[in-house]
Amino acid sequence: MITLHEKAYAKLNLTLDVLGKRADGFHDLKSVMQTVSLHDPVELDLGTGEPWKMICDREDIPCDARNLAWKAAAAFFAYVDRDPGGITIRIQKNIPSGAGMGGGSADAAAVLRMLNRHYGNSLTPEELAALGGTIGSDVPFCVLGGTVMCEGRGEIMRRVPEMPKCIILGCKPEFSVSTPVLFRKIDSVDICHHPDNDGMEKALASGDLNMVAERICNVFDPVVSADHPEISHIKTVCNACGALASQMTGSGSVVFAIMPDMESAEKAMAQLKETYSRVFLAEPV
Repeated sequence: MITLHEKAYAKLNLTLDVLGKRADGFHDLKSVMQTVSLHDPVELDLGTGEPWKMICDREDIPCDARNLAWKAAAAFFAYVDRDPGGITIRIQKNIPSGAGMGGGSADAAAVLRMLNRHYGNSLTPEELAALGGTIGSDVPFCVLGGTVMCEGRGEIMRRVPEMPKCIILGCKPEFSVSTPVLFRKIDSVDICHHPDNDGMEKALASGDLNMVAERICNVFDPVVSADHPEISHIKTVCNACGALASQMTGSGSVVFAIMPDMESAEKAMAQLKETYSRVFLAEPV
């Protein structure tokens, strides 16, 4: 038996725009996405000689074929036409669920990366990302990681200049948001402010964190904030502590803030922890 290890990094949407609904029922998006140091440790035992099994430290996470990490392993072995002789997947969940941070997609991507590495990198990064696209819309980005401009459903990707080093504060309120319901809402409202994706790319190229912060924008934020004032409250706390920018990521409900220094980050963190149990610090990776 062989045990493999990989870190499943969470993602943030520095920008997120909805361009319209497609004929297939999905939506065309454009987003600058960034992996951050918050991660789920993922382990995979190969050749167990037993039926496939999954173990997770969170009781609300399905540990069967419904899990994206399980689906990723099945898709990989089907693609390379191999039998692993039994596998066990173990995941320690640090990325909050229902958060807009791609936790399940990150786990799936970690499984794909470690299996591909173990079998001699038989798939190119592009092929591995394409395989990930059959599992979930965020999986292709999570396979690549870093700072990436994503379009379409997330499968059209182009690397952009990396995000400057910084301290990122994240806070997960108790509620989560149904992504399908949110997309239906976004279809029924006028989007007043779209992100400047080209400007974000130029800001990243400049390496100026303040310029990057000025262009943080997610069209879902005001839609969710209208129903959940907690989003605005978390941003208010972060901004009062000197945040350069604060914004909801993905379809929510995590709010992240770019903090100017560790002192400000720790001050905001202490205040938020008085109300919220899931508050964390991270950095771009």
